[in-house]
Amino acid sequence: MSAESGLSTFRDAGGLWENYPVQQVASHEGWEKDPVLVNNFYNMLRKKLVDAQPNDGHKLVAKLEEKYEVTVVTQNVDNLHERAGSSHVIHLHGELMKVCSSRDPYNPHFIKELTPGDCEVKADEKADDNSLLRPFIVFFGESVPMMEPAAEAARQADIFIIIGTSLNVYPAAGLINYVPADASIYVIDPKPVRTSGYRQVKQILKGGSEGMKEFMNHELLNNTILFNQLQNGESR
Repeated sequence: MSAESGLSTFRDAGGLWENYPVQQVASHEGWEKDPVLVNNFYNMLRKKLVDAQPNDGHKLVAKLEEKYEVTVVTQNVDNLHERAGSSHVIHLHGELMKVCSSRDPYNPHFIKELTPGDCEVKADEKADDNSLLRPFIVFFGESVPMMEPAAEAARQADIFIIIGTSLNVYPAAGLINYVPADASIYVIDPKPVRTSGYRQVKQILKGGSEGMKEFMNHELLNNTILFNQLQNGESR
């Protein structure tokens, strides 16, 4: 979804992210080999993020909170969902505007949140445990600590909307398997997404913003049960 806001992803990029090999800038091996290059890469991404704005897709996802209890589970590392107004966001792959200890990445005492006005990390800057500060990003090959909270959110879903993913990146792609059998599932993506072997899924072949507009204006309101819930102000 964030590609519509001008932020590059490495999906469909032939293994490149902003013209860098993904393994060079998003793996533990890449960090160990050249932490200065990796640090500079994420400094560059942060500067782009500060200038980016949430798009209509982000805003419409946030708007769902007017009537529903919404949990956003994202593989993106930017904060555009939060800036659009979403209040409960689970970041599977980390958060670009945070840095952490390179020795103990998930120790909350050593996680530092950066600000738009001060988002550049010096190459030799250290955490409070005297290790180098590293991006608070789940590198390739590392575990995904937020997967269990995301799976629990999926288990509670009445409506499960998948936006802008090919369902090929695991473990995130496996979240669909946790969704209750009676929940409605929508996939919004301009390219057909293979969902064979699973129950019926409604596909909206559009980008995130246009797909969310269709979902809000047609699919959601045309469902009698959901329409009544919206009219009654119910939250599920």
